[in-house]
Amino acid sequence: MGGSQGSQDLGKALLRIVLGVLILMHGIAKVTGASGIGFVSKVVADAGLPAWVAYGVYLGEIVAPILLIIGLWSRLAALVVALNMLFAIALVHTKELGMLSNTGGWALELQGMYLGAALAVLLLGAGRLSVGGINGKLN
Repeated sequence: MGGSQGSQDLGKALLRIVLGVLILMHGIAKVTGASGIGFVSKVVADAGLPAWVAYGVYLGEIVAPILLIIGLWSRLAALVVALNMLFAIALVHTKELGMLSNTGGWALELQGMYLGAALAVLLLGAGRLSVGGINGKLN
């Protein structure tokens, strides 16, 4: 891997894989947790949205992260993660938008970082170190 193209591809891979793994861990917790999708369903219902919207969390926190990790349809997967984060912020974290944590950081720094990383992958693509990078058309 010589030169800047190699380091750019490695950076893209690192960004999408870390984002994918961290978001996937949230999805696994929702699938295996005691409440399952119950919390998400309640939040969606309380917001007056159709019940099926709650199942979008599986796309945003299971399917899309797996696609990011392997580097297949990465831009689309990153868009899904970004939309998932916007829904999470709007439905669960709106009250925290202007708040600081007790350590002085933004109360939504984790959600903000996930959203920012997803937007970066959306703009950058997966790079050559990906399933889609083999022919360059699917990343």
